[in-house]
Amino acid sequence: MQERSPDHIPSPAMPPPPAPPASDTPVSETGKKAKAGKRRKAAKAAKQVGPDAPGARKGKRIWLAVAGVVLLAGGAVGGHFLTDPTRSDEYVALSDESAQRQTQLEKSQSDYNAMKTDYNKLSAGIYDREKKVGEREDAVAAAETAVKARETAVTSAEAKKAANTITDGTWTVGKSISAGTYTTTTDVGSSCYWGIYRSGSNGDDIIENDIPGGGRPSVTISEGQDFKSSRCGKWEKQ
Repeated sequence: MQERSPDHIPSPAMPPPPAPPASDTPVSETGKKAKAGKRRKAAKAAKQVGPDAPGARKGKRIWLAVAGVVLLAGGAVGGHFLTDPTRSDEYVALSDESAQRQTQLEKSQSDYNAMKTDYNKLSAGIYDREKKVGEREDAVAAAETAVKARETAVTSAEAKKAANTITDGTWTVGKSISAGTYTTTTDVGSSCYWGIYRSGSNGDDIIENDIPGGGRPSVTISEGQDFKSSRCGKWEKQ
């Protein structure tokens, strides 16, 4: 047997509520029907309780309308109080920097176009000058070729003339001079002397000689002979 604490005292039991007094008044048939109709309406209303009940649908529509109004009002108020990003310092700074870069880009493009135009002009000028220089070089080369040709012709003519010209001295025909008829280029003086000798005779075997004393004498010489001219000037082969 468990001992109880002396402080634990059970509470006294509460008496039951009094029963409602019984009605001695009899209920009429009409009252009974009215009560039955009220009970049927209450049962019908109880069945219609839920999201599809007429009252619930009407309340739902009211709640949605109120929520829409609240959302619209909140959006308007929020839009009024939100900061416009295009007015921020960062946005303005970026816009200015972008504009400056665009200006620099346009200036760079303009400078490039100007430089390209100058380059094209310089290139065209250089091409024209190089073309003219090339033409002058070709002309100079052609002139040099012509000069060389003339020099060659002159040299050849001079060589030929020299081969066909006799000056003072003793010459062996066929070796030093060619055979043929020669005439002095100018009139001779009284001291002019010419002689034709047999080759190798050292002037001892005279074939022909003369002291013309004037005019332009002529001689005909052949191979195997020596020809001597003294103070007669130049003789040219005819």
